[in-house]
Amino acid sequence: MKLPSIDISSFFNPSATLEDQRRTAQAVDSAASELGFMQIVGHGIPENVLANLKKAMDDFFGQTLAAKSVWRPSDASVNRGYSGPLTEKLSYSMGVVSPPDLFEAFNMGSSAGMFPQLSLSTQDYPENIWPVSPANFQPAVQEWFEQAGFVARKMTRIFEVALDLPGNYFVPFQDHSLDVLRVNNYDISPEIAKQLSDANGQLQLGKDQQGMGAHTDYGIVTVLWADAVSPGIQVMDALGHWHEFIPEPDALLINLGDLMARWTNNRWLSSLHRVPPPVNSEGKPVRRRSAAYFHDGNADALIECLSSCCSQSHPPRYTPITVANHIRAKLAGSRTLQLNEGGLKDDDRISSYLS
Repeated sequence: MKLPSIDISSFFNPSATLEDQRRTAQAVDSAASELGFMQIVGHGIPENVLANLKKAMDDFFGQTLAAKSVWRPSDASVNRGYSGPLTEKLSYSMGVVSPPDLFEAFNMGSSAGMFPQLSLSTQDYPENIWPVSPANFQPAVQEWFEQAGFVARKMTRIFEVALDLPGNYFVPFQDHSLDVLRVNNYDISPEIAKQLSDANGQLQLGKDQQGMGAHTDYGIVTVLWADAVSPGIQVMDALGHWHEFIPEPDALLINLGDLMARWTNNRWLSSLHRVPPPVNSEGKPVRRRSAAYFHDGNADALIECLSSCCSQSHPPRYTPITVANHIRAKLAGSRTLQLNEGGLKDDDRISSYLS
């Protein structure tokens, strides 16, 4: 299966015609309906912004586990700061038991302080936790957060055209969006390798072990940069087959989340995906990096089926839900604060994945 590559520059170019934009939106509609994943070019993020991000990630994740762990949140329910290897189980957000995931990550996102005119809950909009060292980390990550956020909002503009919605339809749902940037490092450090090795020092990974367990994303749309390294992200198709996708040069991966699937009554898909353990065919560790920007919508936004996506013969599949309630349940599952039974688990398509 080939991942479609879509040039979205017509939505940045003031001289582009409406027909140019419609062609782009039609391509997005097809990809969203068939797989829920696509890759985009013409997104406009400068090369130096990505170069700075990669350098900052290398400098931060290259530290010892003890040095990084200083920046863990005091409460596991707070989606900020450092998250170490073997501390999360993404498949639990789908109600599926699995071994702890191998990836490590650093999370930052929208905070209540970014919206001083609003009285926002710090439970949903916690303050960020920034490491003192390396000094280049905070500015590089913040710059990528801003650039990826601009792309995410541009994608929702494309969605409006693709779904035949009025212009700026999604704006009231995203003007204080619960956005999170998660920079991920897939590797097996000496400390973790020691935990996972036998008496002879040979790395032993269980058959269900993943770099990041199978899950769907929770929100509206995800903007993902990833190293062009295998093993990379794997996406499950409608027949239950896994396909690995390595992004093309200068491309970003785009996928839809559960809330967009709810909005469109499953016209668009929130597809199950995972990342295998970061080892090659010889069992040697292979490092891979990624940066996932999750555009999730306003915490108080109520997500219910779009009128254009339902009818008497195709009634809404999901009850309305606020963004905050949906995200809280999913995060609680992934961090095993509870074995989540909510979200999209009652969807026939998702249920078939779990059988």
